[in-house]
Amino acid sequence: MRLGLPAGPDSTQGIIKLAILAVGGQGGGVLTNWITDLAQRCGWHVQATSVAGVAQRTGATIYYLEMMPKDPASPERRPVFALSPAPGDVDIVIAAELAEAGRAVLRGFVTPERTALIASSHRMLAVSEKIVPGDGRADATKVLQRAAEASRRFIHFDMEAIARRAGSVVSASLFGALAGSGELPFPRAEYEATIRAGGRGAEASLAAFAAAHERAAAPAAPEPMPSAPAQLVHGASGPRRLQEEWTALSRRVATLPLPVRELAEPGLRKVVDFLDCAYGREYLDRLERIVAGDRDEKGFAFSREAAKYLANAMVYDDIIRVADLKTRSSRAERVRREVRLAEDQTLATTEYFHPRMQEIVGLLPARLGAGIAGRPAMMGRLDRFVDRGRRIRTDGIFGFGMLWVIAGLRRFRRALLRHQVETQHLESWLDLALRERAQNYDLGVEVLKCRRLIKGYSDTHARGHSKFDRVLACLPMLRGRLDAADWIRRLREAALADAEGTALEGAIRTVRSFAEEAREDAI
Repeated sequence: MRLGLPAGPDSTQGIIKLAILAVGGQGGGVLTNWITDLAQRCGWHVQATSVAGVAQRTGATIYYLEMMPKDPASPERRPVFALSPAPGDVDIVIAAELAEAGRAVLRGFVTPERTALIASSHRMLAVSEKIVPGDGRADATKVLQRAAEASRRFIHFDMEAIARRAGSVVSASLFGALAGSGELPFPRAEYEATIRAGGRGAEASLAAFAAAHERAAAPAAPEPMPSAPAQLVHGASGPRRLQEEWTALSRRVATLPLPVRELAEPGLRKVVDFLDCAYGREYLDRLERIVAGDRDEKGFAFSREAAKYLANAMVYDDIIRVADLKTRSSRAERVRREVRLAEDQTLATTEYFHPRMQEIVGLLPARLGAGIAGRPAMMGRLDRFVDRGRRIRTDGIFGFGMLWVIAGLRRFRRALLRHQVETQHLESWLDLALRERAQNYDLGVEVLKCRRLIKGYSDTHARGHSKFDRVLACLPMLRGRLDAADWIRRLREAALADAEGTALEGAIRTVRSFAEEAREDAI
């Protein structure tokens, strides 16, 4: 325990300096008020300041506290505290989530000879991570390792999960972890009295506080490993005929090689959920044809990727699917749980949609839709009325009923233009991958993986489709090269690096440059 008492003639050595990093909605202000009240209850001088970030969710607010015990000989004397933390001069840093702990380290607030770092290990993705078309998440393992190296003491566990189980917020768990760490010389009873003084929600906050206190008080205990994903249940509920169809599909999956089966099982579930068991049979027909021509010595790598990306291609995002997902009872329950809806409260939900004329035409029967889509002037005029954002209230019968009716169109999907277009594109992509596999196995695998570029609907789908076409347009320039598969991989990763396509354009220029050199050498 650090008593924070003056040591020697320099009275500033008795000051405890504490920084809290949190983004909007994480209760950084509440935690700061609790710590301030705690210090005052125990007869200490304390000062709290805050420096707001750029905006909620894009910049963390830094709350800074300095405190020291009152001098019994001069209780009326008040020290002059600093207004903001200085790198290398902070005793305790509290981070409301893991990325904030990493930012505290980068800013120099955490030092190995001085700073105790207390952080929740859960992640709240930053805007910079979300806007990346691919997987833009930061590596949590590296953040944990660097934080441990940079701090005198590092206490971390999922405090958000503890708070959620208690029906509270993460600030209560952080307060409990601070108390359990023993870094402040205050008794637990004073912490709890501070929470009780807050009134409303005190019992839930005390429960979260107690659970986090126990975890932090035993820092040597290892962080529990994430539980293994639940095993797939091969049974299904519903009419007997559908259960029999599903059982037959499950038996077909069981005959696939193990590396393929691991991805074919969730792929089959996804495809059947999208449409019906007949669609699941189409999925397995394609996959079994692919497996029949694959090689065991390659570990069925091509078929394994096909099991994943074939399912993703068959389960395309159209207005019907969006409406279906937004009207499911499981989603409503999840939203109520996340906002912690009380029994005496009602929830008003507004959904945002931005379909273009292309999405509307895709809902029409194939021949009719193709006829309209083939008239650019008509499409342009109609798009002026359609291409605008819409907000639909789904807590009422009209808004919810409209989405429910649209979701019900799934039974007619096979006759609609969008399904025809997506099926043709899927067959073209799959045939291309199979042809490349025959000449260069690894290149065929990379062509399959390019399907990852296509996702979402409306503008997002159009941008992804454009990048997909641009990457595969480089195939003729790469065929015959020993590093062809590696270059397709690089092009795909460049396409996923940024939404604007700047990295992809640079990679394509590089491919064109050495392709032109090869032609000149041939001449």
